[in-house]
Amino acid sequence: MIRTLLTKHVSKSTLIAPSVRCFASPPAGGKVERTALYDFHVKNGGKIVNFGGYSLPVQYSDQGISASHLHTRKFASIFDVSHMLQTYVRGKDAVECMESVCTADIRGAADGTGSLTVFTNEQGCILDDLIVNKVKEDLLYVVSNAAMKTQDMAIMEAAVNTFKSQGKDVAIEFMTSADQSLIAVQGPTAVEALSAVTKADLSKLYFMNTLVTEVAGVGNCRITRCGYTGEDGVEISIPSSHVEQVTEALLQQTKQQVKMAGLGARDSLRLEAGLCLYGSDIDNKTTPIEAALAWLVAKRRRAEENFPGAQVVNRQLKEGVQRRRVGLKMDPAAKPPPARAGVEIYKDSQKVGHITSGCPSPSLNINIAMGYIQEQLKQAGTPVQLKIRDRFYSAEVTKMPFVKTSYYVKPKQ
Repeated sequence: MIRTLLTKHVSKSTLIAPSVRCFASPPAGGKVERTALYDFHVKNGGKIVNFGGYSLPVQYSDQGISASHLHTRKFASIFDVSHMLQTYVRGKDAVECMESVCTADIRGAADGTGSLTVFTNEQGCILDDLIVNKVKEDLLYVVSNAAMKTQDMAIMEAAVNTFKSQGKDVAIEFMTSADQSLIAVQGPTAVEALSAVTKADLSKLYFMNTLVTEVAGVGNCRITRCGYTGEDGVEISIPSSHVEQVTEALLQQTKQQVKMAGLGARDSLRLEAGLCLYGSDIDNKTTPIEAALAWLVAKRRRAEENFPGAQVVNRQLKEGVQRRRVGLKMDPAAKPPPARAGVEIYKDSQKVGHITSGCPSPSLNINIAMGYIQEQLKQAGTPVQLKIRDRFYSAEVTKMPFVKTSYYVKPKQ
């Protein structure tokens, strides 16, 4: 992916999250796709950019990125994430098929629940991160990244074809944004607003649970309690012919102060929540262990060693790694510029790592970042220096998330 900062599209006064990446020009073939909400975005003041081959709003004219970020933390915002790849895998061997290419324990999951997981290669490195929802034993609903859509389709299709060649029962359906849209409704009042336009009992829909119901008079909507902001919220998969109807109905919930939001706020929100962006914080040269994502490799899967690169991952779990993803807070005393991707990390005049994402934190009023550092320096509280434009600025390794998350987790029995 050709990456450029969004400073070409947004004035400096409103920009706080330029680590969001976009294509400087259309992808191969020259086609830039539009989601079903494109006209709605334009009509409502969305500032459109080319993000991975999709025309999507980076922000809206009624508020800057920082204000939109803070609004999401206090109330609720709607994000158009229809560029994401939505997939259904069906058949009695669907679970075994998907487990052959990712690290999740799908077999052990309860019906109606999902988990974050990763596709790995034979070197144990991450090809993409995705959510796999086990609707039931013979039906999976998968959401993966738009930027890796072509690769992810190939990975899943190859697995299905391999299983079919062995006489096993599995089929796959890739949904296009023309047919099925996806919106994320995030923030403390998000579920309250959604409850006003659906009869489903969302009080029992816990984090990473999924169900199908009617929303705002539109049937066949899949609600999954998850998101990319650290806040409570949902993602709603909606037939594209009715996505504007559902979006409008949610915006009419004035008591909950629901607003539209764009890519800029989404990026700063996910960074405060310590969540990775594929292609920046994790990639095909990074293992889950190096990325501090060992929890994505289920215990049963470690024991069975039947996912790509399992032996490499298990060896790293046992012997350790040379580097680790960490969070960093910059000392505000010197009024430092934010540390963007590629900034080098130093300790005692020696380069010890690099930044992968960084931005000013609207919630904390300091500059935050995440990156990779030598394993022996990963402890929270370790002082380091960040080299920005040939000048060194003080920072400190810190635990993530930077801002406490508010996921609606099922109470422990």
